[in-house]
Amino acid sequence: MKNIYTILLFIALGTQVLSAQNSQTKKADELYDRLAYVDAAEAYQKLLKKGDGSSHVYERLANSYYFVNDTKKAEPFYKRVVQDEKADSETVYNYAQSLKANGKFSEYNTWMKKFATKSPSDSRAIEFMKNPDYVPQIVESLPKYDAKNLKDINTKFSEFGGITNGKDFYFSSARNTSRKKYAWNEQPFLDIYKASIVGGTVKNANLLTGDVNTKYHEGNMAITADGKRMYFDRNDYFNGKYKKSEEGVNQINLYYTEKVDGNWKGVFSVPFNTSEYSVGHPALSPDGNTLYFVSDMPGGKGSSDIYKVSLDKNGVFGTPVRLGDNINTEGKEVFPFIDANGNLLFSSDGHMGLGGLDGFYAEANGFGFSDPVNLGNGANSPDDDFAFNYDPNTKTGYLSSNRKGGKGSDDIYGFAEIERPCSVAITARVVTEEKRTPIAGARVDLYDSVENKLSTKTTDANGVVVFDAACDQAHVLQASAEYFESNATDVDATSASKVSSTIVLRPIDAIIVDDKIALSPIYFDFDKHNIRPKAAFELDNLIQVLNKYPQMIIRIESHTDNRGTDAYNMNLSERRAKATTQYLISKGIDRSRLTAKWFGESNLKVSCGGNCTEQEHQQNRRSDFIIEKW
Repeated sequence: MKNIYTILLFIALGTQVLSAQNSQTKKADELYDRLAYVDAAEAYQKLLKKGDGSSHVYERLANSYYFVNDTKKAEPFYKRVVQDEKADSETVYNYAQSLKANGKFSEYNTWMKKFATKSPSDSRAIEFMKNPDYVPQIVESLPKYDAKNLKDINTKFSEFGGITNGKDFYFSSARNTSRKKYAWNEQPFLDIYKASIVGGTVKNANLLTGDVNTKYHEGNMAITADGKRMYFDRNDYFNGKYKKSEEGVNQINLYYTEKVDGNWKGVFSVPFNTSEYSVGHPALSPDGNTLYFVSDMPGGKGSSDIYKVSLDKNGVFGTPVRLGDNINTEGKEVFPFIDANGNLLFSSDGHMGLGGLDGFYAEANGFGFSDPVNLGNGANSPDDDFAFNYDPNTKTGYLSSNRKGGKGSDDIYGFAEIERPCSVAITARVVTEEKRTPIAGARVDLYDSVENKLSTKTTDANGVVVFDAACDQAHVLQASAEYFESNATDVDATSASKVSSTIVLRPIDAIIVDDKIALSPIYFDFDKHNIRPKAAFELDNLIQVLNKYPQMIIRIESHTDNRGTDAYNMNLSERRAKATTQYLISKGIDRSRLTAKWFGESNLKVSCGGNCTEQEHQQNRRSDFIIEKW
């Protein structure tokens, strides 16, 4: 189930009522507007059974499932809504996100392109169009992090947002069954808990004592380095007063408390709290002089943005400033965290990710941050991944997620950087020979130096694929595309983190030279007749020509080197000619179009007597392809 605080911060968004509602939908709409999405979904389903299949019902039913992260149920209802050309662009975006979460990457691409057409200036659309095939790149990349469930503190309820202070571990949980249930997900209201880190294990969780917890939600927190002040977010409930906005919405506000004699005493409101919008998800800079938070205040870019505010030595707050547009999008940016080096970690559904919320990393850069980088497979999943907390010195941290395999709706995970051999990102660009035009949809195979196939990918609209491979090892890239001659290039061993290569393909007809099919040499290993991977790669070019010209008949001529007896070599060349013929037949070429001859060592390409080098022997072990008719 989608994380509670992702929704709570932006509760006002749920109060929008579509004009299509009527007396029949009133009950379901009231549940929806109260964020009681589980009950709302049931109510809308009942309306469908009664024959009310309006776009209003379908859209709200889809949203109800989407907001509780049930993308499988949301998908078919969004599918009906988006058939209408007038469908809202955000609905199209939600449908695309559902498709992505459900592993339907091709359909995701299709609907993201439609979203981009509807909202071409949206930063999410712009980033997607720069690299529309990014999802497989993340999925297929080697995971950088390994995440393990903290089973000692997770329950069937929601746990998230773990932070450390010394040997203490603080987190939020809905396990307190003495609390009233919250209608949004039918779990108890959240409280803050404290556990202990014992021998590297987080255990012995207890409800935080002091003045922090109430009967309403208390969620994310940040603690100063000296452990004397805690910032936390809570429903707009202060000094016993529960407040609502002019629209009747109870927002999330930001508070802090001080540790006195080992207990958290007193609760104080930050000066930029208001009942008209939400403020939450606190994070502190290493020096404690800057407080970061999330808000949907007016003037923001998206559903929620990350802000920062200065704190002087007397604890006086400055004026909140929104982080740059390279961090904030039209979507949601939430759960900021600043590591010991001043770098930013946060979650977003607006930047390009694997699922709902993905974790991102942005290096400190002067007074701002560099462009964020997806934390990748392992740290992220097709579901929501958020509340990242990372120690760059130990290369370990904590994250929260509702990924598959957890104990509850949201679980806390410990994660660590995976120690693995260095890797190199090999970027291959496939282009035409004549104009160097990118070839989309080309197949690119990555081999190691001994012809073991490591990976296969398809080029994007820019003719590009990226492989994550072991560094300090040589590799071979082989590219093929319909109507083009296949080609290959070597990638030298390197310790660099990135390397690029361009593979040029020429039209397939270029290999027809006079009465021959001019393939690169089809070589065989000594004393063997099996088709090697490189030979198969070349023979596939011959197959393209034969498929293009169905009347063409060819003769296969097979030769050996001069090692072995004449009789043995004649027999060996016969086996090689037949192996080549069988390979072509296995690929759909009719046997009647193929003839074969074998010559043993009687027609050497290189006459080197008894002093042949291994390279010269290999040149003599070959096959030629003669056009007999076409």
